[in-house]
Amino acid sequence: MGASQASPARSTEVYVGLPGVASSRLAGGLREVRIWKIRGERLKNRSDWWETVAWRSSHARFPPLLKRTLMARLRLNYTNTVFLVSAHLLAAFAILYLSVIHFSWWSVGLGVVWLALCGLSITGGYHRLFAHPTYKAAWPVRLFHLLFGAASAQNSALKWSADHRDHHARTDQEEDPYNAQRGFWWSHIGWVLFDADSEPDFHRVGDLARDPLVRFQHSHYTWLAILFGAAVPAAIGLSWGDPLGALLCAGFLRLVLQWHATFSINSFAHQIGTQPYSRATSARDSWITALLTFGEGYHNFHHRFQADYRNGVRWYHFDPTKWFVWGLSKVGLARDLRRMPRQAIERARADVSG
Repeated sequence: MGASQASPARSTEVYVGLPGVASSRLAGGLREVRIWKIRGERLKNRSDWWETVAWRSSHARFPPLLKRTLMARLRLNYTNTVFLVSAHLLAAFAILYLSVIHFSWWSVGLGVVWLALCGLSITGGYHRLFAHPTYKAAWPVRLFHLLFGAASAQNSALKWSADHRDHHARTDQEEDPYNAQRGFWWSHIGWVLFDADSEPDFHRVGDLARDPLVRFQHSHYTWLAILFGAAVPAAIGLSWGDPLGALLCAGFLRLVLQWHATFSINSFAHQIGTQPYSRATSARDSWITALLTFGEGYHNFHHRFQADYRNGVRWYHFDPTKWFVWGLSKVGLARDLRRMPRQAIERARADVSG
């Protein structure tokens, strides 16, 4: 990047922009900005998929987030990219395997069970227990969440929670790891494929670092992910003579479905739905997203009242994670479930509608 031309009265600069940054979006808050498609021109250090160049007067002022977006030099995370692509290919092969090679209800059933166990470990464990301490759990419950959370291949609970607390502290800002203002695909999966601009703030998770189980999982995360995400399902599949089918169904097909369910909270839950409790962020409530995410789709409520163990606050809201945590409390495995006062919730609704 550098000056494309200059004159004594006026200087111009070239910025590399992200694909999908529309000129109408740029126009808000900018002066004298024009967007050109690159037509076969070669730019130094330009990735093939860069599509736009913003050419502006040096007198124009860029909003901080837009300036950072335009000037971003994204570095592909090859480990994450290879793993995600490989998992998607193996998930596709799982469908082919079940359709053409060998179908087993036992393997499919194991995949469904593993999806439920891993899904609840993310929503009820990583999210509502670790990232937001909305309830307290006995050590067997914490261990369950950590083992099947590792099988979910979404990083350790410590790293996941650090990213998520950053997200809540800086929602829709440039420091937000999965900032929805950078577009649907960035918040859905792009932020996983590229290296972060900065490391997560582990000072935010000092409370979790004091838990020996959390520290153990963080130190041995990769091996636990392989063990509970692949080896254990394959070993269980030996009991009905289909270890490969069990691995493909409960390992990779389950994993990809769960990934996109979790990713949809960062993308769809900030794009579709209503905002009955707050308009301060892009978070939205959607029963459709809730169906896909074990109840995490009531995201506007969650961003307004993140200390509440419920996401679906109404009795008829589909929130199996809420029911799971409530059930644990009834058998003595969870306690101190935090609920926001009804008056505070109704006041928030009135503030938005009024």
